[in-house]
Amino acid sequence: MHNLEEIPEIRGLDSRSGLIRIPHEMDVPITPRVRQLIDTAEFHRLTRVSQLGLVSLVYPAAHHTRFEHSLGVYRNALLYLRQLSADERFRAAIKTEDGELLIVAALLHDLGHWPFCHPIEDMKLPSVPSHEMFANSFLLEGEVADCLRDDWGIQPRDVTTILSEKPRDTRQRILKSLMSGPIDIDKMDYLPRDSLHAGVPYGRNFDAQRLIGSLCLNQAGDGLALTDKGRTAAEMMVFARYVMFSEVYWHHTVRSATAMLQRGFYLLHGELDLDALFRMAEPAFIQHVLTASERHPAADLFGGLFGPTRRLYKRIAEFSFFQKRPYYEQFARRPYTWLAVCSDHLAEILSQQIARRVAPHEILFDAPPVKREVEFNVEIHFAKENTYRTLGEVSPVVKTLAQSQFDDYVKRVRIFVHPRLQEDLRQQDSLDTALDETLRRMA
Repeated sequence: MHNLEEIPEIRGLDSRSGLIRIPHEMDVPITPRVRQLIDTAEFHRLTRVSQLGLVSLVYPAAHHTRFEHSLGVYRNALLYLRQLSADERFRAAIKTEDGELLIVAALLHDLGHWPFCHPIEDMKLPSVPSHEMFANSFLLEGEVADCLRDDWGIQPRDVTTILSEKPRDTRQRILKSLMSGPIDIDKMDYLPRDSLHAGVPYGRNFDAQRLIGSLCLNQAGDGLALTDKGRTAAEMMVFARYVMFSEVYWHHTVRSATAMLQRGFYLLHGELDLDALFRMAEPAFIQHVLTASERHPAADLFGGLFGPTRRLYKRIAEFSFFQKRPYYEQFARRPYTWLAVCSDHLAEILSQQIARRVAPHEILFDAPPVKREVEFNVEIHFAKENTYRTLGEVSPVVKTLAQSQFDDYVKRVRIFVHPRLQEDLRQQDSLDTALDETLRRMA
């Protein structure tokens, strides 16, 4: 007889010992086999990889780590499994060994993250792997792989299947929906945790306890859903996500720093050993790119980010779904290499306009990346009627914010320039003329 609640880590949720305390006043159960995993060199590296990277240039307390976040996601996995163990269909599909597989996948889901991973991944450069694929080099051999086999009785390949491959059956689809979906264990941790450390309330204004207590399976029995008691909590989570993107992740100064990092990496990446670089912790990563960019155009960009004095590029234009929409639609979701060429053309045109040299790396386009965010739509089970409806059907908030236009409402196209050029390029009419000429060249 399979009993998920007998898994030692789930039992540890009610223990008074064997705990690690993480913000905010959260006790995380640490069993001997969990300790073996988190004490590996590969996992311990995450103590020196920040969760939000460049966000700390704007929100100075946002220095929390991937290590802390991974422990929070692991704890959520335990809470989800305990709640869902009361669901008859879930118990029939997910056995004890599946629950243990989810637990280690939750712990290890960010193992492949390198410093400033998401901005670099968003560029979709051919030489840059996804962090999920990069994690395979840590998971399939070495200390972590030995620990999975010896202490957990789990084959490392099964972990990579859950983390980076498409699910092939009902069991895998259920596990995947817990790891990556509208109400997954990852979002349930990073929204309140990022909000807490950034010092803003936005990501904490939803009832996580109520939401977890409402978990069930969807109508098809192959993914997560909520009972109608969790509907309001889900609506508030949608809004929390929207505001966190708008005010933190896509704050214009955060995006200036992001655009600088991306351009510096783009200029330099062909000269770097990326496999070695991506295995570094954050301090070593920063020092490496600073050293490698000496006497290189990227030096100005990396120096402004990581040097002794913060020197971020200034915003001179912004376009959105409702603000100069034609420009927004021209630049949003274009490949990064296309935007880089736009920067080169715009720099040349502006140099002629102001009769002063504008270097290509002194003009930066920042735009929503090609890949959209996951739509936040989930089925709600109305038990009295025994019917399922999508949250978008029953919630005007979700219908507006969580479906196809989510990215368009929170992400902007912006143009940033080196601070020395800000005054020269303030005239919007001249900039519009230069942009039109840039687009003609790109046609």
